Amino acid sequence: MTPDNNDVLANIPSPCFVLEEQLLARNLAIFDRVQKAAPIRIMLALKGFSLFHSFPQIRTTLKGASASSLWEARLAAEEFGTEVHVYSPAYRAEDVPEILPLASHMTFNSIGQYSQFRSQIEGAGTAKPSVGLRINPQYSPVQTALYNPCQPSTRLGISPEHLGETLPEGVDGFLSHNLCESDSFALEKTIANIEQLFGKFLPQLKWLNFGGGHLMTRKDYNLDHAIEILNAFHDRHPHIQLLMEPGSAIVWETGFLTGKVLDLIPTNDVVNVMLDVSFTAHMPDCLEMPYKPAIRGAREPEAGDTLYRMGGSSCLAGDFLGDYAFDRELAIGDRLIFEDMMHYTMVKTSMFNGVVHPSIGRLDKDGNFKLWREFGYEDYRSRLG
Repeated sequence: MTPDNNDVLANIPSPCFVLEEQLLARNLAIFDRVQKAAPIRIMLALKGFSLFHSFPQIRTTLKGASASSLWEARLAAEEFGTEVHVYSPAYRAEDVPEILPLASHMTFNSIGQYSQFRSQIEGAGTAKPSVGLRINPQYSPVQTALYNPCQPSTRLGISPEHLGETLPEGVDGFLSHNLCESDSFALEKTIANIEQLFGKFLPQLKWLNFGGGHLMTRKDYNLDHAIEILNAFHDRHPHIQLLMEPGSAIVWETGFLTGKVLDLIPTNDVVNVMLDVSFTAHMPDCLEMPYKPAIRGAREPEAGDTLYRMGGSSCLAGDFLGDYAFDRELAIGDRLIFEDMMHYTMVKTSMFNGVVHPSIGRLDKDGNFKLWREFGYEDYRSRLG
């Protein structure tokens, strides 16, 4: 659409998810700084980003990967290596024998599930993972209920009154996951709640995982404050290994989704821009959160602007998002770049309506594009039998 977009997209198919190698390196440098300044091990959460082609770059900095299922655990073990931390809200009995040899750490959502599989864990011998329990710190700053694990009557995590006076035998650690794109002050409040509600158990722990949602790569995140908090906690509890598994933060603002304008449909109020990408199929968080993604070269509308409303390629009536303004009229065939489309996109995409699925590729630090994956009809068909 603009000379800049045309230059970037000259050799990139449409639609396509594109990881920018140099921007990922920038984020990894931030986590490297945190790990050197505070006693914490930072891992990649596959639930937020599992593009394994990028794992060789990521594992030069991060200490392991966290998984939420057998399939994620397999991918972590096969493609990331090092430590594999597994947590599931409810494990399937048939998956546990396969998870055990893959997991360095295995966390349970309830004491009941731990009791159910405890004998299998103890019988794993040298392959036995370190066992943890997910706790509910009874605090979350997240306003969107869909993403708030500490809402009333939550099914996620154990409250302190259900733990008794001592931890079950064999439990080494806690996992606390209550944040979503949150700041260092939310981490500080989380730690205060953990110490207040679960303080009597801390002397029994070997490790404590602060989960995800720590948006350390956002420009306004106070890294110095986070480092200070983590060091202070370590000073109070030096025997506990601290862990963290950010999802969005690892690949925050490190890549885009490109699409093409297929049609323009004017109405009395807006011009509907019909795209070859879908919000419901390719960018579901935009509708679920909801949030309005930035488009390169677009801006917020002002009085007198033509309003362009982005319409997805599926037949779902609500598959649209907007409104945007541009400095010149859009035309059929224009290429658009939706910014910050690495986290919680590829892991949540679907093939609804059989719309063309975005390819996946990488821009290296010199601006060269490498295509990693294309999808075709057989990918769609094979999902159904």
